[in-house]
Amino acid sequence: MNIASLKEVVSAEEGQLRVDLAACYRLVAMYGWSDLVFTHISARVPGPEHHFLINPYGLMFDEITASSLVKVDAQCNKVIDSPFPVNPAGFTIHSCIHDARHDVQCVLHTHTRAGVAVSAQKNGVLPISQQSTFVLASLAYHDYEGVALRDEERPRLVADLGGKTFLVLRNHGLLTVGKSVPEAFLSMYTFENTCRIQIDAQAGGGELVTVDPRILQGLPQVMKQVTAGQGAGIAWPALLRRLDRTDASYRT
Repeated sequence: MNIASLKEVVSAEEGQLRVDLAACYRLVAMYGWSDLVFTHISARVPGPEHHFLINPYGLMFDEITASSLVKVDAQCNKVIDSPFPVNPAGFTIHSCIHDARHDVQCVLHTHTRAGVAVSAQKNGVLPISQQSTFVLASLAYHDYEGVALRDEERPRLVADLGGKTFLVLRNHGLLTVGKSVPEAFLSMYTFENTCRIQIDAQAGGGELVTVDPRILQGLPQVMKQVTAGQGAGIAWPALLRRLDRTDASYRT
């Protein structure tokens, strides 16, 4: 695809955000979390305008580049002209979270097999792995109300998420939020692995050992130690290097 570069059109700050978000889409595809052209990852553009970047509807996640990302307003109207369509319905979940959570730059939503499987379980995420402890420390649930197209669902979704990082959308999938694109991605990496481990452990058929709930206390401080105080920054540069070794076209 011949996509006109936006490097000279947008600010340096937005340009870097575009690179990070395009990288996130490529990584989601690389790790097998994408659902063809469905689901979305959105990012708030710095500034007072309340503009957002979202995927061009119809492109596979491994096709997305920094310049192909579509810039929209809170109603999903294009701010910069783009040859690509957008999916306003797909932005419903994202827009209400961005509107309510000003601490959030990125919202990442998936429909993975393991994520949907756990979302369909009555007890949700179980405390049976180290990964699950980080999720359970900041986890919320939202009941399924059908395909998220109706505005009246928005306040209920926002209320259920509250100030948490991880959200199980019952019978639907997983969602994470982050103060940056790398933070939302690292949270989803942990969330997805939590669900895969749970499904695998249940498939074994044996009695499961649960984690002592006291371990959940002080998890934010533990995470700081685990990441050497860098948060998602401890892994993000290496992930970008991995993408660059295989296909650096996401940067264009």
